Amino acid sequence: MGTMAEIKGIPVITEAARSGEKYRTPQGFTAIKDGVRRRTSSDAPAPPAPGAKPRWLKAPLAGGAGYDFVRGTVREHRLATVCEEAKCPNIGECWNAGTATIMVMGAVCTRACRFCAVDTGNPRGWLDAAEPDNVASSVALMKLKYVVLTSVDRDDLADGGAAHYAACVRAIKQRCPGVAVEALTPDFSGVLADVATVVDSGVDVFAQNIETVRRLTHPVRDPRAGYEQTLRVLAHARQQRAALLTKSSLMLGLGESAAEIAGCMDDLRSAGVDILTLGQYLRPTVHHLAVERFVTPEEFARYREWGLARGFRECVSGPLVRSSYRAEQALAGNNVGLQGGVAAPAP
Repeated sequence: MGTMAEIKGIPVITEAARSGEKYRTPQGFTAIKDGVRRRTSSDAPAPPAPGAKPRWLKAPLAGGAGYDFVRGTVREHRLATVCEEAKCPNIGECWNAGTATIMVMGAVCTRACRFCAVDTGNPRGWLDAAEPDNVASSVALMKLKYVVLTSVDRDDLADGGAAHYAACVRAIKQRCPGVAVEALTPDFSGVLADVATVVDSGVDVFAQNIETVRRLTHPVRDPRAGYEQTLRVLAHARQQRAALLTKSSLMLGLGESAAEIAGCMDDLRSAGVDILTLGQYLRPTVHHLAVERFVTPEEFARYREWGLARGFRECVSGPLVRSSYRAEQALAGNNVGLQGGVAAPAP
């Protein structure tokens, strides 16, 4: 279990924290494991789950030579990946294909969205100055042609971490000029000058996730995030570089209606977004928001048609789709190879 300390009367685990517990990081600040504190007896009871996961949500177990190679590279270069931190169900498939979504600026987010399993806390300005070089070296070592670079929110930094993020992109481009970089960014608190810093760093795709429909933005997202704020960020990225591809993502199964999904698609298209991904929300721990319903593969296929009809260059839609899932294939025009919204069997 580990030892405990007291900070402002809150128990702090100093090692081996469990989900929902506060712990002290190696950098000396505190964080909550998996982003949401543990439920207590004083909390309202969690709503019942919609039943057992259906068969189409079964992901293969992580393992294999490709998985081991990527995992070793991530450890060697002290990298954080959203694949691990957010408990992505596709980690085995993606890592075996030699791709990973690299998360920069640490593994502790200053926000606490109620769907997200990334640890939350206040890093108090901490950054790894060697990270841009480490990230570029890892991309070169993994021989990637397409890399997704994402990050935690860093509201503790004056620019939200935009300059550090841009330095990571430039380091990749300098070391591996043929590599395409997709930036899945925080919203930088809506400061458009900071958005421009990342856009001007040389990214090929700029993504910022709207996550859910307007009505459910709060309580799904942290209070500092906003539906309109995300739309403004995406629109400004497009205005900053007209040829830049922009992208966003929407989770389903949180209680949204079909009409709200359609309305969100319209809002994203009005902001000039080119690519949309749709996937099933899966509750990462018992402390997070409950799943309201499981969306069927047939519904995902219908929503993809809705997106294409609205003018998205691609609408990647399926139960296990995540914002960076098979990102390098997003413009192939075939729903990144998914059949009926689920992954096709290996040949």
